[in-house]
Amino acid sequence: MTKELVFGHKNPDTDAVVAAISYSYFMNQQGFDTEAVALGEPNEETKFVFDKFNCEFPRIIETADTDAVMLVDHNEAQQSVDNIKDVEVTHVVDHHRIANFETANPLVYHAEPLGCTSTIIWKLFNQEKIEIPAEIAGLMMSAIISDTLLLKSPTTTNEDKAALESLAKTAGIDFESYGLEMLKAGTNLASKSAKELVEIDAKTFDMNGHKVRIDQVNTVDIEETLERQSEFEAAIKEEMTSENENLFILLITNILTSDTKAIIIGDDESIATFEKTFNTKIENNIAFLPGVVSRKKQVVPQLNENF
Repeated sequence: MTKELVFGHKNPDTDAVVAAISYSYFMNQQGFDTEAVALGEPNEETKFVFDKFNCEFPRIIETADTDAVMLVDHNEAQQSVDNIKDVEVTHVVDHHRIANFETANPLVYHAEPLGCTSTIIWKLFNQEKIEIPAEIAGLMMSAIISDTLLLKSPTTTNEDKAALESLAKTAGIDFESYGLEMLKAGTNLASKSAKELVEIDAKTFDMNGHKVRIDQVNTVDIEETLERQSEFEAAIKEEMTSENENLFILLITNILTSDTKAIIIGDDESIATFEKTFNTKIENNIAFLPGVVSRKKQVVPQLNENF
């Protein structure tokens, strides 16, 4: 029998990959036979994390070469493997909205409105009294730092904070100094092409028949990043044409000031909906979103409601 695959979403961020690794380990300790895989190459931040803890990045796949899979950090079909409808989903662990998701058979579905999927998995380890190895604790700690922007994101909960402190103790790491170093590692955008950056953390959402794609990159200097605006816009338009999208939002977030400027490209109706949603005016394809750092909590629900 082939191993059951465990994976996060396409264009994986740190939590998507780490959640797959930690949940695979957790399930294997309970007698399952699983393998953690990834649905894309690591970004700069994730590379930093795996180098820090001397971990091998999982095998990368586009389609699942097994009959059954477990999903972490996502549930929407368009964010998953290309053949997701042809395999059985037996388990889901996620902290996002549930949309466009159905299964033929009952499954184990664990969802909580926490800042990070790895926090949910930390709770599962504690619940089953399974010890977390120091290496995996370091990875999980990093995932929480990434998803909560070192506990500054509005998605952060007390449980995320407790998980981060516990995992950091297990890993023997000062999470505050390490966390800032890690987040800064993810802001090195100069080495990436515009096409890579508009795809690197992009997620597609179906909002009442409108195809909305939202990407997010972190930086410590928004204006410097916006010097490449024309490059970004050309790459976005190419992507929208090939994917037949109505709206593309590139969130450029300053991790030090917790503010965002967004490059917005879309049809007239979608642009109007964006402006209404955030009570702002898009000028030169740019919108300023003060205090916005979380796509999951501060962008997707509000847009979805207005669409």
